[in-house]
Amino acid sequence: MSFLPKFRIAPDENVTEVSGSRLLIEALEAQGVTTIFGYPGGAIMPLYDALTSSRLTHILVRHEQGAALAADGYARVTGRAGVCLATSGPGATNLITGIGNAFMDSIPMVAITGQVMTQNMGTDAFQEVDIFGMTLPIVKHSYIIRKPEDIPYVIAEAFEIAESGRPGPVLIDFPKDVSIAKVLRPALLNRQRKLPVAAPSTGVAKAMKLIQTAKKPLLYIGGGVALAKAVPEMRRFAARTGIPAVATLKALGVLSTENPQFIGMLGMHGLRAANLAVQECDLLICCGARFDDRVTGKLDTFAPHAKVIHMDIDPAEIGKLRVADVSLPGCMKATLDMLDPSSLKIAEWKEEVTALKTKHAWKYDVPGEGIYAPLLLKQLSEQAGDKLLITCDVGQHQMLVAQHCKISRPEAHLSSGGFGTMGYGIPAGIGAKLAEPDACVVTVSGDGSIMMNIQELATLKRYNIPLKIILLDNSSLGLVRQWQELFFNENYSEVDLSDNPDFAELARAFGIMAFTITRRDEVPAALTRLLAEKGPILLHVKIDSKENVWPLVPPGKSNSDMMDKVQS
Repeated sequence: MSFLPKFRIAPDENVTEVSGSRLLIEALEAQGVTTIFGYPGGAIMPLYDALTSSRLTHILVRHEQGAALAADGYARVTGRAGVCLATSGPGATNLITGIGNAFMDSIPMVAITGQVMTQNMGTDAFQEVDIFGMTLPIVKHSYIIRKPEDIPYVIAEAFEIAESGRPGPVLIDFPKDVSIAKVLRPALLNRQRKLPVAAPSTGVAKAMKLIQTAKKPLLYIGGGVALAKAVPEMRRFAARTGIPAVATLKALGVLSTENPQFIGMLGMHGLRAANLAVQECDLLICCGARFDDRVTGKLDTFAPHAKVIHMDIDPAEIGKLRVADVSLPGCMKATLDMLDPSSLKIAEWKEEVTALKTKHAWKYDVPGEGIYAPLLLKQLSEQAGDKLLITCDVGQHQMLVAQHCKISRPEAHLSSGGFGTMGYGIPAGIGAKLAEPDACVVTVSGDGSIMMNIQELATLKRYNIPLKIILLDNSSLGLVRQWQELFFNENYSEVDLSDNPDFAELARAFGIMAFTITRRDEVPAALTRLLAEKGPILLHVKIDSKENVWPLVPPGKSNSDMMDKVQS
């Protein structure tokens, strides 16, 4: 069943005078927008009135945060700006977490908020809030549309800003009087996206010299590679040089996790082999990463023997946390193709890295009848194959997915990185499935995270979106509980979720098929059933509340000081 309108009122293209709302809809269509996520209300109602005669597909979410996070997921898969709508006041403020999430992970988004009439702005009118001011730190740019004739220019520029350079969110505040005002239909504008230029040739020459003289070079791949659409170029560069690689959470899949050159994710919950390789390398080639604290651990001990080549579209990131020996700002696609060093003498280093991977390979033969989450996630990716697209919530399960699932491309792993937004998984899964209907989209969530936006199960049901949900339920806020165990003398404060509802029954109340498993021998059949289901489905998996995620770099410690109790 679908709740999309079967009949729409076609706009009369011969009408020369249109409302601001009608003009805004036409401007969105001119930018190639096809799908938007939103929730109606008073100040945005004229825009919703114009929606019924548009070619846009509107997805009604059940909370505005869900709209922003679904637009985020849609954008990560398509590479185009996701669009979300909300009314003024609480509708607008409910978008803020999703806007912040997009800003931290450099995701293109255009967020449109209704606003009270311009003559009422500043009077504390009903549902008035200064969303322009409130979001200034977490957007690339903001607009308040004051005149309806400005709409085509504002929309075109908003998309150009959101998608060009280092991508990010743009806010458009749309006062109600502007939305209902009539104006002669102006010409619509096509976006004018500026293409970045390659890094200066002098920098490229210096980088080539460093690469050719290095004995232990290492690729440090960040999410900026995928945002730059430079995955093919990165794969070609890695193939022709043979340099081993590690990746951040957002960069998983730039090199397939099955690529023999790929060591694994680095950082706080990175794989031991990856972190040790970073600590041993003599040249770190940082591509589209920002030396985030969750990656580096104690910064002054990170890659202590390495010189640094840093390439990024955003010059502000280069040298911000780690001084670069060679800076390569600009277009990563062109820069990577320009880097073509002659044959490197790194055979011993590659053997050393291979030995590290072998020595620290994960052991899945953990005893017991209970469900071992790392093994379940490994089996999931093996059964689903290359069509698997995972969206994650935030917590222990998020780290386990990064460690144990096979990721073939960066668009197949959607995770809230910089903001760590609980409740991201289901809305992002909705956006991802609508963006790529043929993918096998699976949301992996935890019992803490899923409750943040569980109302979006209603959205799944309304549009019959066949999202598959795996809920790893350990009856606790697992990552917080782990830290309290290790670093707060087991003083467990507000992490017990043993009074959780029966999640399978809850999903069924929303009209979603659901079932529960508790034993390891149930896993293969459960995954088969999950993946075969034609509609939305939830698999409730009960796991040990005391299981932790390993390895772990303790706060304030070097990445070489990993705690590792895999068999505990």
